[in-house]
Amino acid sequence: MWIDTHCHLDAAEFAGEHEAVASDAQRAGVSRIVIPAIGRANFGTVAALAAACQNGAYALGIHPMFVPQADEADLVLLRASIPAALQDPRFLAIGEIGLDFFIPELTVPPLREKQEHFYVEQLKIARDFDLPVLLHVRRSQETLLKHLRRIRVRGGCAHAFNGSFQQAHQFIELGFKLGLGGAMTFTRALQIRRLATELPLAALVLETDAPDLSPAWLHPARNSPAQIPQIGAALAHLRDLPVEAIATATTANALVAMPRLASLY
Repeated sequence: MWIDTHCHLDAAEFAGEHEAVASDAQRAGVSRIVIPAIGRANFGTVAALAAACQNGAYALGIHPMFVPQADEADLVLLRASIPAALQDPRFLAIGEIGLDFFIPELTVPPLREKQEHFYVEQLKIARDFDLPVLLHVRRSQETLLKHLRRIRVRGGCAHAFNGSFQQAHQFIELGFKLGLGGAMTFTRALQIRRLATELPLAALVLETDAPDLSPAWLHPARNSPAQIPQIGAALAHLRDLPVEAIATATTANALVAMPRLASLY
């Protein structure tokens, strides 16, 4: 049994194939696919898609790359949406939220400040409803950590983690699992592969970020959640462990990161 902790199944690249893609993943042994929202325009979409797919689940949040188009009303809507969402067992977390300091135009005033504001306000929503968060971490580890120390949330997942060992342990100490996916399968991804090999297995979860971040054997073709078992096998190879041990551990880790997942089993 495997869990894809981060998959944009609602993306245009899957148009007309959403349920087929989820079914393919289920046949491959992927028991859950977590579909994070990116903004108010797809809050309803991810919830409906999760309901339509037997192995679907979802999170609600405003992605940092979509903060430029967002406004305060979006934060109000997100907070107002949570009580009803909590009645749906497929709703798991606040996400995808975070900071992106890789894209140059997002790092200059006033967008950097706006990113931080939306991140902080969404952390407060997660804190107030005792929910985990799905973090977008792109050259922003220290600033993310600064706010996480101040606004304590129920952990969650640091998606596509590629920071230092020191930063990794700081996220872990704050209750986060670290997401590994296709990038780990490239031999040139030395830092990610070191993290995958040397961090505690109890700190790791698997993800695809499909349709993006395709593993080495697919790149540059479209990624899909059905790749999770092979990504897990790559992690097993790096750690010299049986594949079954990786499946068991990463599934258990995902259930710790997103406790509401347990009710779906």
